[in-house]
Amino acid sequence: MSNRLRIVADYSKHRISLDEIDIDTYISTDNLLQNKQGKVNAVKMPTQTVNNVTRFDKGDILIGNIRPYLKKIWLANYTGGSSSDVLTLKIKENFNSTFVYYSLFRDDFFEHMMNGSKGTKMPRGDKTQVLDFTIPDFSINRQKQIAKVLSDLDAKIELNNKINQELEAMAKTLYDYWFVQFDFPAPSSSSGQAWKPYKSSGGQMVFNEELKRVIPVGWEVKKIKEIAKTGSGSTPLKSKKEYYENGNVPWINSGEVNASFIISAKKHISQLGLEKSSAKLFKKGTILMAMYGATAGQVSLIDLEACTNQAICGINTNDEKFKYYTKFSLEDLYQYLINLSTGSARDNLSQDKIKELNIIIPEESLISTFHNKVKSNFDNILLNLKQNQKLSELRDWLLPMLMNGQITVGGAEKEMKSLGLVAEGGEEYK
Repeated sequence: MSNRLRIVADYSKHRISLDEIDIDTYISTDNLLQNKQGKVNAVKMPTQTVNNVTRFDKGDILIGNIRPYLKKIWLANYTGGSSSDVLTLKIKENFNSTFVYYSLFRDDFFEHMMNGSKGTKMPRGDKTQVLDFTIPDFSINRQKQIAKVLSDLDAKIELNNKINQELEAMAKTLYDYWFVQFDFPAPSSSSGQAWKPYKSSGGQMVFNEELKRVIPVGWEVKKIKEIAKTGSGSTPLKSKKEYYENGNVPWINSGEVNASFIISAKKHISQLGLEKSSAKLFKKGTILMAMYGATAGQVSLIDLEACTNQAICGINTNDEKFKYYTKFSLEDLYQYLINLSTGSARDNLSQDKIKELNIIIPEESLISTFHNKVKSNFDNILLNLKQNQKLSELRDWLLPMLMNGQITVGGAEKEMKSLGLVAEGGEEYK
């Protein structure tokens, strides 16, 4: 038995004034993330010509309606406003909104949207046709049970993400304190005090002509090319199927350079594709910088051997202990990179420009101390990311099985326990 989506949900007809929302509570297709990854905060609000937008409430389901193949979906956990290109579904009584959300979380829902979409360059879902999608007709108790199993997994993923944000923020705070404010620990001459913050306690600073600002005495300024080897990627000929079929070489594109670590690639090329193109295989621990595209100027570390497309520059520090320091230094240059020349990083970033970037070089002993202090943070971030990968794979495997009755809720819970993946309790909305 199944229900069409129109039996289960209606589109929101409520409006909310822009005065009642802000960038934290505004949702557009720009801040809904691809591939069912939820959302981030908006960067900007609508123009002043717009007085109000669609209102959404906790438990509503928001779906990106432009280019449905991007698979943008989010279950709201607060009240806010959404743009006209976001479909806002309000779930009717006697249906569990979390269950409905997971019913739409599947790839076949977005395939359904694409099948009814209009336009070729920028396809949009047909609002009437979207509501023809069918979801299982289960009792409310079964809906809640299935919703809890799946939301528990997502709750654990979200918890790991929050922990990772805190771990990286701690490492970044230490970097800022030592290498931006220059209050790294310096030997103290005072009795009873082993260390003192360098700059705050009167440490000697000297003006650097290249940077046009002061830095601690004894520190140097070098170019990226002096402390690291760089390389850019390539795209094997799309017309050669053998360059892609049965590929097992991870191939990263610039859109994936948007997180601290990349632990897997969305696409792969074959060994032949690697050999017959100018693509390079970057080693584990390489820093990747996107040179153009939506993520231009952003950096990620890779935890796998991988090649990239031509929109990425790989940066391998000559000394392993410079890896995290260089990552943070490049992130600090982000706004500078965006403002290069004409102000568009997409037009101006290149491997040659990256190689010429200036970077402050502290004393080697201080870099070693910093590396040793933050390494455990990044090691734990990696562990959490890898657990999240397992949790996501389990959720995506269980979802269709639970929906079509191939596995019971009890069976799903046993599967979770057998893999040692004990999820945190999730929140229910209805």
